[in-house]
Amino acid sequence: MTYAATRSRVESYFDGTATKVWADLTSDAPVSKVRATVRAGRDRMRDVILSRLPDDLTGMRVLDAGCGTGAKTAVLAARGADVVAVDVSPKLLDIAAKRLPDGLRPQVGFAAIDMFSPDLGSFDAVVAQDSMIYYGADDLARNLDALSARCPQIVLSVAPRTPLLMAMFWAGKTFPRADRSPAMVPHSAADLAPRLSAPLTRIERVTSGFYISECLELRA
Repeated sequence: MTYAATRSRVESYFDGTATKVWADLTSDAPVSKVRATVRAGRDRMRDVILSRLPDDLTGMRVLDAGCGTGAKTAVLAARGADVVAVDVSPKLLDIAAKRLPDGLRPQVGFAAIDMFSPDLGSFDAVVAQDSMIYYGADDLARNLDALSARCPQIVLSVAPRTPLLMAMFWAGKTFPRADRSPAMVPHSAADLAPRLSAPLTRIERVTSGFYISECLELRA
């Protein structure tokens, strides 16, 4: 599937059936035990990603690529950053805007736009939590390379190539495309690194129930 087709599928999914699920998962709303482990894993990964940036972000322009309901956006703005928060889902952006504390609104701009769009300009840092997990290695590397030319630091998470995730990936391909959510594409840092111009570093793997994600960092 092409990058554009995958992006369109992700947009349809998160702007459709997944909107309420995602809103609940990223809030204090009661969820099932399984989703509670996913919530805990996502919270940990968010902390890991944010820990790679300075505590004081005053004067820095930061892209929250695939901001979802805006948890990272709020933290980045509270640290002083001017945040460009983008997502493919206008519905999730609406939730993020409503959840953002009033005092932080002057520092945040929301946009329903491709997170790799050159129209967004240059940044001091980019954070991307689980928003790049649907794209193949060639598409991901090509877009990361273009983005790293406009930003000296990119901190992202990917689905690692574990036996479990690879089994889920191939099993998912047996279902009719219309009956399944966008498939995660597992990646390994060893496979991605040679495709990139900037050095790639593995930071931490987070495993919590069904949530498995790995933090990577590019520094130009």
